[in-house]
Amino acid sequence: MHIPFVSRWFPTDIAMDLGTANSLIYVRGRGIVLNEPSVVALEQATGKVLAVGHKAKEMWGKTPESVAIVRPMKDGVIADYDVTKAMIRYFIRQVYKSRPIFRPKMIVCIPSGITQVEKRAVRESALDAGAVKVHLVEEPMAAAIGARLPIDEVGSNMIVDIGGGTTEVAVISRYATVYSESIRVAGDEMDEAVQSGIRKEFNMAIGPFEAERAKIEIGSASILNSRLETIVRGRDLVDGIPKSVNVDDRTVREALTGPVRAIVDSVRRALERTSPEQAAEIMKRGVVLAGGGSLLKGLGSRLHEETKLPIYRAKDPLTAVVRGTGEVLENMKELARVCVS
Repeated sequence: MHIPFVSRWFPTDIAMDLGTANSLIYVRGRGIVLNEPSVVALEQATGKVLAVGHKAKEMWGKTPESVAIVRPMKDGVIADYDVTKAMIRYFIRQVYKSRPIFRPKMIVCIPSGITQVEKRAVRESALDAGAVKVHLVEEPMAAAIGARLPIDEVGSNMIVDIGGGTTEVAVISRYATVYSESIRVAGDEMDEAVQSGIRKEFNMAIGPFEAERAKIEIGSASILNSRLETIVRGRDLVDGIPKSVNVDDRTVREALTGPVRAIVDSVRRALERTSPEQAAEIMKRGVVLAGGGSLLKGLGSRLHEETKLPIYRAKDPLTAVVRGTGEVLENMKELARVCVS
């Protein structure tokens, strides 16, 4: 991608979705310019960063013991401060292709349920990575803005953002969050459930990315109209040799029962805790799903079956959060009120 010379040295501000599974960056006036896995490859002895993003993810499970492949974000928060800082710095340099003279301002989105200590860790990691000033915006608010919900109106809007580490359920009205719950059940938990289900049914161990692939290809939250199958590859737990099996949608759907139930229950709790007037508004407007987890087959119909509400999926749900954060960046005068301290 060609970047004008001036912008390399005098950077425009950036918005970042620092996700458990993927990190996305939006640059003022240019839109989304980076979408990379939140994965880092490190030299064990020295801590030297060897690769970040796609390159690091491709190394997963294929490296010698001297190399560690790390996901520094867990459940939507920073699990390894130094590695997160290195990852953010790498992504900033990828955007600008060189070290800028002036440091950019950043808006970073965070889960709604994190502590002040966790917020401070996000802010400080971004500052240490090269930002001059950092604003924070909660993920459900960013997702609602990215999904083009009318957050400026008094009426209630319900958003369900299912990311890699957390599921955020929120009711938003007039630029404010009326209700929110953040549960640490989302894409990663689904992948772990698929790994466990395959281990139980086929006595075979598979890696997290193989589980993720199976979830995407044949996973579902409700019974499908036609049977789906895929080949899953891993290691036999009895003799330790490579093994491949044919897995159908039933196996994966049953494995996903727990995580799907937790997400459905979170939505039901939100509805139970809203006022009758808010519930009536949500009934009229429906529930909007965002995040990669919203792409799970049959999730919308399962939620409709359980809540009787209209269920919609945001356009391009994978980028809804970063697009919303970018919208805050582009319209800071109007939307500064949605930032949190």
